Amino acid sequence: MLSLLDFKKAIAGDPNGVLRSWNTTTPFCQWKGVMCSWKYPGRVVALHLGSHGLSGSISPSLGNLTLLRELNLSSNTFSGLLPPLGHLHKLEVLDLGNNSLHDRIPVALTNCSSLRTLILRFNLIFGEIPPQLSLLSNLLVLKLRQNDISGIIPPTISNITRLQIISLSINQLTGSIPEELDKLSNLSHLSLDRNRLSGDLPQSLFNLSSLGYLSSAFNQLGGALPPNIGNAIPNLYYFYLDNNMFHGHIPASLGNASRLELIGLESNNFAGRIPSSLGKLPNLYDLYLWGNSIEASDQESWAFLYALANCTSSSCNKSTDLRVLYLGENRLSGKVPPIIQNLRGLFALGLDGNDLTGTIEWIGKLRSLVHLYLQENNFVGTIPSSIGNLTNLSSLVLSKNALSGHIPSNLGNLRQLQMLNLSHNNLEGGIPSNLGNLGQLDHLDLSSNMLRGIIP
Repeated sequence: MLSLLDFKKAIAGDPNGVLRSWNTTTPFCQWKGVMCSWKYPGRVVALHLGSHGLSGSISPSLGNLTLLRELNLSSNTFSGLLPPLGHLHKLEVLDLGNNSLHDRIPVALTNCSSLRTLILRFNLIFGEIPPQLSLLSNLLVLKLRQNDISGIIPPTISNITRLQIISLSINQLTGSIPEELDKLSNLSHLSLDRNRLSGDLPQSLFNLSSLGYLSSAFNQLGGALPPNIGNAIPNLYYFYLDNNMFHGHIPASLGNASRLELIGLESNNFAGRIPSSLGKLPNLYDLYLWGNSIEASDQESWAFLYALANCTSSSCNKSTDLRVLYLGENRLSGKVPPIIQNLRGLFALGLDGNDLTGTIEWIGKLRSLVHLYLQENNFVGTIPSSIGNLTNLSSLVLSKNALSGHIPSNLGNLRQLQMLNLSHNNLEGGIPSNLGNLGQLDHLDLSSNMLRGIIP
């Protein structure tokens, strides 16, 4: 009880009054957030006080609760140091995430030999990951996302063979990804994005057949993806390698990873065609390939799009399921196959910064669109009046093309529109007065056209 009262004394703010029951007239095993043992009456085994807006420091006295199994103080505004918990040999769950704790990861924490879940994400943790963390042989979950952790990923982490989740994103980690990670045969989630990691993605990673979530975006990683990646990681559903230096072709075998929901390969150096096999993925929702050197110019090289848009059987992707298709800043040329209008579920479409030609009559069929980016191409013809059907549109960017004719008056029907950019085309006539109905509009650019008349 004294340890809990010391904890309460260190609390500077309790806006929800969660600790109101923490008084000497109420048995402490009945205090909110406190759980006591049935086997050992009067001994605290769990403290659950997450998401209550508590502020202040975390009292070191919690380290005296030697039978504590679960400590959850997440999503508060605690600051200061991590409490010394090295004597809590029974501790299985430690969640101090979403606070403002400023400390190194204590080596003494490795004395908590029963620890299964360690969550320190969204804090101000600094310093390196202690190699001694490998002593936590029962650890299943390690979440250190969004701190200020530096140094390398210690290869010894691969000795924690029961690990299922490793989340180290948004830190200052450097060096390469350890080859030894292939020892983690139970690993299902690996997120390393937004660090300063370099070198090639270890081929050994692709021995982890249990891996479902792989994210190493926004690093300085390179190399080519192995041709058999889709066969080696059949359970992969989230594959996010944006903003790196990967090169070569996108492996056709990715089409065999039938659980894939998201493929993110933007801002790399991939070349060649998009494999048609990607169009047959039954669960694919998001395809991000912006900013590469991918080519498509004829029906054969657009085969992936035909596969996506034609696919209606249960064995492949229903054409209404794809939500995001970003192919901007590549080497696409020629006309966009009209079959794209079959992708009725598209939420966002980006074909900007290519060498595409022809008309854009097909856009009126994509009624689910919220974001449409077709700028910096060579599209011709008029803006179709059917664009007025896209009542969910928030962003419409058609700038730097060769579009002609009048601005359709039914653009005024797009009440959700926030960005409208039709600049650098050959549009003529007046500005429709009903554009004044666009109450959400905060960016309008009609410059470098041949418009005349008064501004409504």
